[in-house]
Amino acid sequence: MNALRADKNATLTAIADIYAENIESKLGHMRHDDDLGPRVKVEPKRCFVGLDAYQAVLDSGIDVVILATPPGFRPQHMKAAVAAGKHLFVEKPMATDAPGVRSLIASVAQAKQKNLAVCAGFCWRYSAPQRALYEKIHQGDLGDLKAMYATYNTGLLWDRENPKDVTPLQKQLRMWYYYTWLSGDHLCEQAIHAIDWMQWAMKDVVPVKCIAHGGRQVRTAEKYGNIFDHFEVVYEYANGTRGFLFTRQQAGCANDNSAVYFGTKGTGRDIGFTGTLILDEKGEPSWRYHGPKPLMYDVEHAELFASLRSGKLINDGDRMVTSTMVGIMGRMAAYTGQEISYEQALNSQEKLVPDNLTWDSPAPEVKVAMPGQTKFI
Repeated sequence: MNALRADKNATLTAIADIYAENIESKLGHMRHDDDLGPRVKVEPKRCFVGLDAYQAVLDSGIDVVILATPPGFRPQHMKAAVAAGKHLFVEKPMATDAPGVRSLIASVAQAKQKNLAVCAGFCWRYSAPQRALYEKIHQGDLGDLKAMYATYNTGLLWDRENPKDVTPLQKQLRMWYYYTWLSGDHLCEQAIHAIDWMQWAMKDVVPVKCIAHGGRQVRTAEKYGNIFDHFEVVYEYANGTRGFLFTRQQAGCANDNSAVYFGTKGTGRDIGFTGTLILDEKGEPSWRYHGPKPLMYDVEHAELFASLRSGKLINDGDRMVTSTMVGIMGRMAAYTGQEISYEQALNSQEKLVPDNLTWDSPAPEVKVAMPGQTKFI
């Protein structure tokens, strides 16, 4: 819906999902919108269902594809979209394991060669208050950046009961958020926004290493797969800057989603939807964003479409890959209890997502990680 709102000339012509009921629900919702409904031009023959439905969409004559399935499938879908010559909006995160990230790196390079637009769903990069703050950080208004503290502390997420007749694989797909191979765990799926904030402040230079804590105290039932419900990660950069990331999904706790940047000349605060500001060395506000605040979820699509029409194509590929990998790196450190370098993480041989998945495939074996016992692969 954001893509249609962003450009009055955009139309939706094809859609795919592994379940027909999801397509019916989404199309029904959009068609009941007075503004968007007339531009939802999806005929029944262009509703594609199944694990291979993405290819049918790519073969249907579209110009731009939005990749918004569970993240475990993102590398495979992006590879196919680039091969088909389609411009892309790629929702975050872009992978759940290092082999997936390495596939993304190749796809991003190929997209550049084929002059394809790649817009990443790290939506805060398209938010006016955040753009103003990070521009000031980059131009030195905080002095040298010494430390960063970011949070994504929230409550419990959605839950659903599976039909009794589903296979183990279907069970995992329907509860995709709670399986690391599909979501990457909530550090990578949700708190990746906070990680991307820190990466933005660091001009997308990657940390050299990290150490992390994590576990599951609240979501311990079998239906919650194998993800954790809290993480704490310390990222260390080559220049000595450290980034501290705290995230949890637990009910009844204090929530917060923000970032604080400590520099030699001042402190920057990114308070998400509340706004952005800078404090001087005495802790007094020296700057606050007061400009317009267009909805970032629309802006990212508007700028993608504008780039296509101008010929000056957006390509967020490099930074979306590194932010995704920094999230995976933190998860690896938490799962194993070990200090993990960026190079170690990027070259990991742990492959979570099966190749050539079909409805007859066995469900991937999942285990809850135990720090100190789970091995880095």
